[in-house]
Amino acid sequence: MNISNIDFSILIIYAVTILSIGLYVSRTKKGKEKNSSDYFLASKSLPWWAIGASLIAANISAEQFIGMSGSGFAIGLAIASYEFMAALTLIIVGKYFLPIFIKKGIYTIPEFLEKRYNSNVKSVLAVFWIFLFVFVNLTSVLYLGGTALDTIIGNGDGALVLNSVIGLGLFAAAYSLWGGLSSVAWTDVIQVILLVIGGLITTIIALNHITEDGGILNGLEHIFEKAPEKFNMILNSEDEGYSDLPGIAVLVGGMWIANLYYWGFNQYIIQRTLAAKSIAESQKGIAFAAILKMIIPIIVVLPGIIAYVMYSENPETAQAFTDTDGSLLNDKAYPWLISSFIPTGLKGIILAALSAAIVSSLASMINSTSTIFTLDIYKPMVNKNASEKNLVTVGRLSGLVALITAIIIAPVLGNIDQAFQFIQEWTGVVSPGILAIFMLGLFWNKTSARAAIIGALCSIPIALFFKVGPKGWIESNLFPDLPFMHQMGLTFVITSLIMIIISYINNGKNKDIKGIELSKKLFKTSSGFNITSIIILLALIFIYTIFW
Repeated sequence: MNISNIDFSILIIYAVTILSIGLYVSRTKKGKEKNSSDYFLASKSLPWWAIGASLIAANISAEQFIGMSGSGFAIGLAIASYEFMAALTLIIVGKYFLPIFIKKGIYTIPEFLEKRYNSNVKSVLAVFWIFLFVFVNLTSVLYLGGTALDTIIGNGDGALVLNSVIGLGLFAAAYSLWGGLSSVAWTDVIQVILLVIGGLITTIIALNHITEDGGILNGLEHIFEKAPEKFNMILNSEDEGYSDLPGIAVLVGGMWIANLYYWGFNQYIIQRTLAAKSIAESQKGIAFAAILKMIIPIIVVLPGIIAYVMYSENPETAQAFTDTDGSLLNDKAYPWLISSFIPTGLKGIILAALSAAIVSSLASMINSTSTIFTLDIYKPMVNKNASEKNLVTVGRLSGLVALITAIIIAPVLGNIDQAFQFIQEWTGVVSPGILAIFMLGLFWNKTSARAAIIGALCSIPIALFFKVGPKGWIESNLFPDLPFMHQMGLTFVITSLIMIIISYINNGKNKDIKGIELSKKLFKTSSGFNITSIIILLALIFIYTIFW
């Protein structure tokens, strides 16, 4: 075992604390029965700092700590564009998307589709999101989390993966299924503090160990000198990783498809912004999350680069990242740093931080899956007259079923090289079509419901045309071999054009009956939000200028 009794004690204290807080904040007051607003939207009472912390806790998970560190090992700082550009995306979501969602008074993202289009569009995409959450999001987080714990606590031979997957899933369920969003959001405040502090500790200690003299600045200087190619934010076609991050597309191309879809129209992200006391409070929370996003690369990407330098300099270290067939195991980077360099006591804190990142995301995904199933499928299709108590019960049961399904599937995933990139690519098959449906629905009032349905149905074959064809499964020169970000961009453009044509056929030059009326007043934001936006934009310009 690579972890001491002290470290285990710290981990147990963390678990008991989170469980206690989760159950306490979600307790039902005497004489009051928990209703669907309490369970799914935390009674619309979340303050800005809880919203911001919960957004980051829901986002940062094994995908980032394990997967993005692995991509940092393989590609370098360029992978941090997902984090840096996400900060700007959050600002856009807060200013232009959120006011419309809150004005519509929605509980779920599919519900918006019903109010903008019709119930058919809502039902199709509600079913899709449930499948995506269960078979991609929940399973990948469980598997990556289980793999990380197997490496840190065990011997990295896979013996503890299944037990870790089950343990993580049950722990997340213990408070999130009973307490709903209030349990998830309030425990996220503790979890995000843990994951940021724990992540910074790992980075600092790793930098101290990379040179004989030690020191953070010495470590930074050393890795920059030894691996300058890992600090290019914009990759050239000759660079390793160009197919994953194709040059300028991270700024003006396909990355916007991934980010706008994830941060603007993803239920388990946007749900906590809908639970705010007011729109101003929600926008403050989004601005806070954007600031936190700017520091995330320090704790999830930089460790991967540090591990790469150690790997390239030390033959003994190289064995830790090499599979039996000689291939590199990039996603071993972060767990290896923890097991190799973090001392007793601190290792317990880091393990608690990693567990916090995994568990908070799992809890958010479970809660959002149950929210969509209960409010968008069960209530309208199965029991239109369901009582509030019944809705809460169905929410708990559907979340439990989703979790059990994911636990069964997760170990089957096997070892995935650069898991973060794998998740991005396959999510990218469906995100362009969904983004087209939402963007045209929000900002072009002529978009018809029929166009949305046809767009949803057409987008998958279009995406697969670019994705599957070049793999050689079908012998033909018709399939262009493009980086997946270009694939997403083209899929979005083609789907949007199809929807525009269908909408003109349906509505001509007339506004759709459910088209949204927009006004400057609707998008007015506070001076604090505007100042934060300018600071983030200037910081991004500085970063991309320095590391171009």
